[in-house]
Amino acid sequence: MKKISIRELNCLFDADELDEKQIEYLRLDERKGVQQLIHKYDKQQLKFQALQERYVEMTIFERWHYKQGIKYIAGVDEAGRGPLAGPVVAAAVILPSNFKLLGLDDSKRLTESKRNEFFYYIKEHAISYGISIVDSKIIDQINVLEATKLAMAEAIEKLDPVPEHILIDAVELQKITISSEAITKGDAKSISIAAASVLAKVTRDNYMKELHLQFPMYEFAFNMGYGTAEHVKKIHQYGVCPQHRRSFTPVKKMIN
Repeated sequence: MKKISIRELNCLFDADELDEKQIEYLRLDERKGVQQLIHKYDKQQLKFQALQERYVEMTIFERWHYKQGIKYIAGVDEAGRGPLAGPVVAAAVILPSNFKLLGLDDSKRLTESKRNEFFYYIKEHAISYGISIVDSKIIDQINVLEATKLAMAEAIEKLDPVPEHILIDAVELQKITISSEAITKGDAKSISIAAASVLAKVTRDNYMKELHLQFPMYEFAFNMGYGTAEHVKKIHQYGVCPQHRRSFTPVKKMIN
């Protein structure tokens, strides 16, 4: 392999046009710039390997059920149980058995830009998905746990085909007739639940950004309805709006 300029090598690395034999040869090149490129390449390879290993971890539940002959496995998760305002959103998703999206994880571990990127990818590649939004009035009527269960059940009902087994993040749904299991911290253990987590989180965030346009004084686009110090201050200043959960203690105290 003849000596190539650092600039050309950088382009070859970026385009992934160097094979292992060529890279091993470059390891012997003493030029500082070449060694920096090799170091960068090795770091990327380690990151890629870690993502591959994480993917294998995240598919343990799915692979076990596929081996039992189950074809359609749904992951279910919610977003928005804790905030003082806005809805709770649940998503259900059936992924194909060969689905692979490196980096997919619990939505809370992802950046907003990565969540948005994954949101569209999941919707495009899923066999089926369903999303349900239960507003603050229903939350006040039946409590947030029951509202979460309602949203999850509605999201599952929107799936076509009907799932044969359901993986749910932490919540047990006794009223559904399909076999299911609740997995503690499932959004960090199951790729199907993680996918549902992203759909629910992005949907709810977008919903809160729209509410921000109606009620800009509460800054919903930034706090997403959570009880931040600034949000509580705004409630004291402006009172509550129709989107606030009156059954939640901090809001109830301020009303009283």
